[in-house]
Amino acid sequence: MPSTLPDGEPVPADGALPPSATAGAAARPLAFYLHVPFCASRCGYCDFNTYTAAELGGPGSGGVGREGYAELVEAEIRLARKALGDDPRPASTVFVGGGTPTLLPPDGLARMLDAIRGEFGLAPDAEVTTEANPESVTPASLAALREAGFTRISFGMQSARPHVLAVLERAHAPGRPEACVAEARAAGFEHVNLDLIHGTPGETDADWRASLEAAIGAGPDHVSAYSLIVEDGTRLARRVRRGEVPAPDEDAQADRYLIAEETLSAAGFSWYEISNWATGPGARCRHNLLYWTGADWWGAGPGAHSHVGGVRWWNVKHPAAYARALAEGRSPGAGRELLSAEDRRVERVLLELRLAEGCPLSLLSPAGRAAAERAAREGLLSSEALAEDRAVLTLQGRLLADALTRDLTD
Repeated sequence: MPSTLPDGEPVPADGALPPSATAGAAARPLAFYLHVPFCASRCGYCDFNTYTAAELGGPGSGGVGREGYAELVEAEIRLARKALGDDPRPASTVFVGGGTPTLLPPDGLARMLDAIRGEFGLAPDAEVTTEANPESVTPASLAALREAGFTRISFGMQSARPHVLAVLERAHAPGRPEACVAEARAAGFEHVNLDLIHGTPGETDADWRASLEAAIGAGPDHVSAYSLIVEDGTRLARRVRRGEVPAPDEDAQADRYLIAEETLSAAGFSWYEISNWATGPGARCRHNLLYWTGADWWGAGPGAHSHVGGVRWWNVKHPAAYARALAEGRSPGAGRELLSAEDRRVERVLLELRLAEGCPLSLLSPAGRAAAERAAREGLLSSEALAEDRAVLTLQGRLLADALTRDLTD
């Protein structure tokens, strides 16, 4: 399977956390991520922890399928309740990702949400998101999800051009994601996101502009635009290695990012994280903002990652191993690490610098502050924000964020 998990130290069988993890927890938001690992087919560029029906139905698979999956996640949510003890926090956000969560029937997704509601409660204004592939929903299923308590939905559009979708091995027809936005709105979803990918081999600037315009025209209040990364172990990586398709061009990807910023800004969207634009503060993905600002979240499902109070852990990857652990009454955690104060400082810089608000200069070492001053002189950080003791990326800085972050955290 693509992507490997780190080793870490063992997770206690009961999932217990050290006292340091829950100290002061009441002042921090609590979120849940629920991983649904099923896909009808795997896209050639994807290295997520996903499985097709054929992969889960063969010898040694453990026979874990969509039927009964919600019950497994319920069991981990009950384990989370025990591990967090009398923690009084309701869930501020819930995000169901995958895979393709909407390959489960709406009542399966509702059951998982009900488990969180029953064990922890949901905040009155909780944001509840599910990802969806355009071909995996109908007006009826969207209405059922909204009725179950989902407030936000994110569709994988990726491109409006058939030849680009073909390289990505996406199954939906052009135009279907745009229709899904209308169907979601009709079902009562106020917040709808479309995911786009730029830099696919064979894509032109004109193709990318067409995708942006199609996405904007559909009427979402949020757009995510990611540059294509060729991940080791994927079919796309093998095609690139064999010379069947060219590797993504970094200069072209930078140009596409600038086109995205120009086009989305002109349409009333504002960037709030390097790859994310929203029509206003209320349309920002609150769940992802909790990740980027170091909040607590429990990740349930095979391969899901969690973080509570400086303790990070990750579950076993394969659904059969996940199911076996829960059936035996033990945590499905594969390993964990306790982050040091320095680890947490560096992570805050890495993540908060990606945000439009930037990160406070107090997080930087003396060498990092000197690097920030150089970056401001080079036009990569805002001089005005630096004068107010914050490191905030300029548009040019967003293009070079990875390299700049390394300088600031040295």
